Amino acid sequence: MSEQIEVPIRDESIRLGQLLKLAGAVENGVMAREVIAEGLVLVDGEPETRRGAQIRPGQRIEFRGEEMGLSPVTLVLVNNP
Repeated sequence: MSEQIEVPIRDESIRLGQLLKLAGAVENGVMAREVIAEGLVLVDGEPETRRGAQIRPGQRIEFRGEEMGLSPVTLVLVNNP
């Protein structure tokens, strides 16, 4: 298995279909829907068939031999008068 693909997110979770698109594993939402419906995407080692399944940092996603994960992004606001 190759190195894990990390997808940065600002929120606490992301939908599975969005994750696949942002990771570059699929080209569009239609393709994401198809591969998820066919059970080709594993979440923590189990097939997930819900495109809207909420994925959180720490969960392991696998598709076509690629492992994906989420990395939370911290925004720092600076006030520079």
